[in-house]
Amino acid sequence: MINDIINALHEGENFLITAHVRLDGDALGSELAFYLMLKDMGKKAVVYNQDRTPERYQFLPAAHSITHSISNIEQYDTVIVLDCSDLSRVGEEAEKIGKIKKMINIDHHVSNNGSFPLKMLDAKASSTGELVFRLMREMGVKMTRDICTNLYTAIITDTGCFRYSSTTKETFMAAGVLVGEGASPHRIAENIYESDSPVRLNLMAKALSTLSLDLENKVGSMVITQKDLQETGAAWEHTEGFVDIPRTVRGIEVSVLYTERGENNFKLSLRSKSKYDVEKVARKFGGGGHIHASSCWMQGDIETIKTNLIEAVKES
Repeated sequence: MINDIINALHEGENFLITAHVRLDGDALGSELAFYLMLKDMGKKAVVYNQDRTPERYQFLPAAHSITHSISNIEQYDTVIVLDCSDLSRVGEEAEKIGKIKKMINIDHHVSNNGSFPLKMLDAKASSTGELVFRLMREMGVKMTRDICTNLYTAIITDTGCFRYSSTTKETFMAAGVLVGEGASPHRIAENIYESDSPVRLNLMAKALSTLSLDLENKVGSMVITQKDLQETGAAWEHTEGFVDIPRTVRGIEVSVLYTERGENNFKLSLRSKSKYDVEKVARKFGGGGHIHASSCWMQGDIETIKTNLIEAVKES
């Protein structure tokens, strides 16, 4: 399949690149690296995201080139869908994007059903960025500093700075090559992890005040409400990484962040350590993702949602 993807990249002339809504470092880094590669190949390329680029990722090379609207969809002969298990995850323009003649999907979610005709899937890969790195190496792409910066960002953010169980020898080898070709670990880490705004810290304080430990201290959770956002002046992008906070508590096996997106409508972000498969838990409520990192949506009051989630964790 990888050779078919490489052939499609050489044959195509006008590419649309996209990823899932609620952008993270893996999605953005992979998109921008792909964009820079295609431009270096002499291709026309546009990166489209429904959501705006979070503040902490605006330093990424070519981030300024991202567009948030699509016009004249007929101009594109190929679409690259990154870090998405399903086309619907790109957002409101999914149906329009689905009309593009040739589609390529590169993804590492275990919930991906492989429905895209051209695909590069590996649920054991640390990140989509690692898969894009593999593809570029196979193609003999010149790994410029800007490409390496984007891919290194993709890898470190989806591995929790190489802490998660998805981190392998291949992950470190890829990171080593990227650093060797110009990615700056300290500069990238400073931009992502040491540039918080007072707004985000105020929101974090509110989240920490809701910290609860359940199931004999095996499940840790926090809640963010719309009122919290209004009172702090924060946006949803400021909650990135909050789900990992309860995970740092000794004995916690499953970490949950409940974010209120509408009246009685909550997004649940789930993280786990070795014992629990949160992808199975999320799937019970119509979600999915990875074994140790997944999400889903639930309707109802927060206490009922918490009870249902804990029961699902018990059964997992």
